[in-house]
Amino acid sequence: MASLISAAVHMATSSRLFLEQLAALVGPRGFTTDADAMAPWLTDWRGRYHGAAAALVSPANTEEVAAVVRLCADHNVAIVPQGGNTSMVGGATPSPDGGAILLSLRRMNRIRSLLPDSNLAVCEAGVILANLHDAAAEKGRRFPLTLGAKGSATIGGLVSTNAGGTQVLRFGTMRGLVAGIEAVLPDGSIHSALAPLKKDNRGYDLKSLLIGAEGTLGIVTAATLTLVPAFAERRVAWVGLNDPEAALTLLRRLEAALPDAVESLELIPAHALDLVLAHIPGTRAPLDAPHPWHVLIEATAPESPSTLGDRLTAELESAIEADIVKDATIAASLAQDDAFWRIRDSISEAERAGGVAAKHDISVPVSYMPRFMMETAPAVERAFAGTGVIAFGHLGDGNVHFNVMAPAGAPPDWLASEAPAISAFVHDAVTAAGGSISAEHGIGQMKIDELERLSSPARLNALRAIKTALDPKGIMNPGKLVPLAKKPRPS
Repeated sequence: MASLISAAVHMATSSRLFLEQLAALVGPRGFTTDADAMAPWLTDWRGRYHGAAAALVSPANTEEVAAVVRLCADHNVAIVPQGGNTSMVGGATPSPDGGAILLSLRRMNRIRSLLPDSNLAVCEAGVILANLHDAAAEKGRRFPLTLGAKGSATIGGLVSTNAGGTQVLRFGTMRGLVAGIEAVLPDGSIHSALAPLKKDNRGYDLKSLLIGAEGTLGIVTAATLTLVPAFAERRVAWVGLNDPEAALTLLRRLEAALPDAVESLELIPAHALDLVLAHIPGTRAPLDAPHPWHVLIEATAPESPSTLGDRLTAELESAIEADIVKDATIAASLAQDDAFWRIRDSISEAERAGGVAAKHDISVPVSYMPRFMMETAPAVERAFAGTGVIAFGHLGDGNVHFNVMAPAGAPPDWLASEAPAISAFVHDAVTAAGGSISAEHGIGQMKIDELERLSSPARLNALRAIKTALDPKGIMNPGKLVPLAKKPRPS
């Protein structure tokens, strides 16, 4: 008994000394153990995951991050990095055991440089996406990635999850927009590679490895990002049509007729539009008549005046004559542009108001997506009586949000009891089509079991080997992205 008491006292003393050292590294502004101060950051954005932490640490610069990581490595304390806490898969929420520290990058929010002549910006991890948009606009440039959480999502989080959004069709994901990176590795060393090198053949591409790693291989502290010139003219159109196949045909026609102009093509089913109109005040249907499917299109031109509006009008009229499109309208003002986009951006909010849903962020080859949607949705609804599928999103890059709404009058525990089987059904169909169970939200903790179930041994072995090599103590965001190897049963 005495030895047990002695061990407990030693553990408590060690923990207290560790926290005192941690507080000394970042100062009073960067350290708290206050439960109320930490509470907002211990639950994920969707409210599905709840954790605990020994402390919330907010370093002011990269050197402080490195010092914190070195101290945690010495004491074998886990670190959960966090930016805007907008993860859709619980990727920034610590486990409930309270043994980890939560490391917030929000104080590191400087845009270190913005160089319009080079079309580059160097941003710290805590820079909010909307603030980068505003800063770039002041210089006649823009950062061509946007999403619904732009007012809270941070650059570090976007890099660490390889974020996508509505402009991937033209500009690609975050991986294609990061020209350089700075990160603290699990041993506390600083990987400084912010120089925007076009060519670099010094072996493994650590930048690409850290992008999309969800903080499991290191903590991104800054990134050099690619900017593009601000557009001079913008045209937003709303189109009604019969099915996703027609939408893909329209996209290919627009890409041929308006090269380098089409930035977004978002597919929206009638049911999603109806939910928005029912639950989002101030919205109205863009077209007079109902249609089974809708497409939101955004095209831009670098100069003004341009012929963009006339060319887009001509192509939509041609598509109507060819019976690809049933009806279309082009926004006549900036206010109408924003009204069209508000409908698209409000679908998730309207879904929540309409009831709970099992949500899936999936991708398949672009050419197969229309068939996948038209075959898989009814298959799900047959297999799970009373459910309704709402599939919407980025048709042009093969990524849709495939959400399965609960039956009317479903019990409160429907999501917990039914979602695992529904998700397995959807993910099996995605895998059979050669697709991915995570197109842009990441794996986090929500999809880690499904990743293990559906991945090849080659993929799993590679993920685990990389994780073990760079983070041998397993302190970086444990329980996220990389499934742990199962221990063999004793013979």
